[in-house]
Amino acid sequence: MLIEDSASFSALLSDLRSELLIAVDTEAASFHRHRDRVYLLQLSTRTTTWVIDPLAVSELPGFGDLLADSGVELVFHDADYDLRLLGHEFGFRVARLFDTRIAAQFLNEPGIGLAALLEKHFGVRLDKRFQRADWSRRPLPAPMLEYAATDTRHLPALRDLLREQLVKVNRLSWVEEECDLLREVRWPEEAPAEVAALSVKGTRTLSPRALAVFRELYVWRERLADSLDRAAFRIAGNEVLLAMAERPPHDGNELAQVRGLGSDVRERQEKEILAALDRGRRLPEGELPRYPRAPRHRPDPAFDRRLERLRAVRSTESERLGLPPGVLAPNWLLENVARRAPASLDDLAHVDGLRRWQLQEFGPQFLRAIK
Repeated sequence: MLIEDSASFSALLSDLRSELLIAVDTEAASFHRHRDRVYLLQLSTRTTTWVIDPLAVSELPGFGDLLADSGVELVFHDADYDLRLLGHEFGFRVARLFDTRIAAQFLNEPGIGLAALLEKHFGVRLDKRFQRADWSRRPLPAPMLEYAATDTRHLPALRDLLREQLVKVNRLSWVEEECDLLREVRWPEEAPAEVAALSVKGTRTLSPRALAVFRELYVWRERLADSLDRAAFRIAGNEVLLAMAERPPHDGNELAQVRGLGSDVRERQEKEILAALDRGRRLPEGELPRYPRAPRHRPDPAFDRRLERLRAVRSTESERLGLPPGVLAPNWLLENVARRAPASLDDLAHVDGLRRWQLQEFGPQFLRAIK
C-alpha cells in the first residue's frame, strides 16, 4: 500500500498503535545525491506492508512517537545507517529494536545480507538491479516500489526464525545487547571540505604544492555538488582531481585533455576549475598543506605479549563458539584490553567497548591471559 499524503499517513500510524512488532526500512539516494535524506520509508506488520513517500508526507509527523514507543519492537536489517539517517534528518530515536543482520552474524550464517537470508530461509529472491537505484526520482515505477516493499515484507518472519535459533544456542541476550547499543548511534559530524580533502586516499603521495591544488579542486567540487545536490563523484571522481593536481592544466585546451572529466562539467565549469587550479598554484609556500609526522610509539614488549596472548584466547574461543574472530572480539577491543591490563573482572568490565556478554563468556580467560 502506497502512502502519499499526510492524512493517510496519520491514519496508518493510528492503526499501528496496537501493533507489537513493526519492520522498518528506508531508501536513500547517496549514489545519486549529495545530501543524504530519506526518500522512501517502508513499514510492515506480520500481515501488511506500506511504502510511504516522505517527499509527499513532509516531516513524517507522529512517526517519531512510534519509534520511541518501548512497547513496540522495531525490526531492521542492518539498522546502523537507517538509525543515523532518521536521527539526522528528523531527530527520531528508537526505543527498542531487533537487527536481523546482527542476529545472523551471531548464528554464523554464511551470508548475512538480506538477499542471502531471504533466499536461504524463504526461497525469496530480491531483484538486485535496484540496489543502486535513484530513489529520489518521481514517480517511482511499480517494480521499484515492489522491490522496496520486499525489504520489510519478510522481516517479521525472519526475525522469528533467527530469534528462535538464538534462544536454542543461548545467544539471544548477546544480540539484544548489541541492538540496545545501536540506539546510541548518531550521524557523524562532517568535516569542512578543506579538511576532508586531506583524508582522500592517494593524497599522501602528493607534494605539498600538488596537495594544495587538490584541496582547491576538492572544495570546488563539494560546493558544486551541494548546489546541484548531485553525488560528488558524478561531477568528477577523486582520480580525476588527483591527476589534475599532479599535472595542473593551464587553459581550456589542456583541460579538455583531462581523461575522466565530462564535457558537460568542463564546458559549464571551465572558469571555476581553472580558478581553483590557479589558487593552488599561487598559494604562498608557507601556507601549503602538509601532513603532520606520525607520532613515534615507543616499543612496549609487555603490551605486545599481552596482545598476543589475548589473540590466542580469541582463537580458542572462536573455535569453541563457532564464530568468526572479528564478531567475537575485534582487534581494537583486544588492544583496549591489553592497554588497560585489567587485574579483576570489575576492572575488565570498564574496558572501553567491552560488552556484558563478552565479559561473561570469556572474561576469566582474558584475565588469565593478562596475568
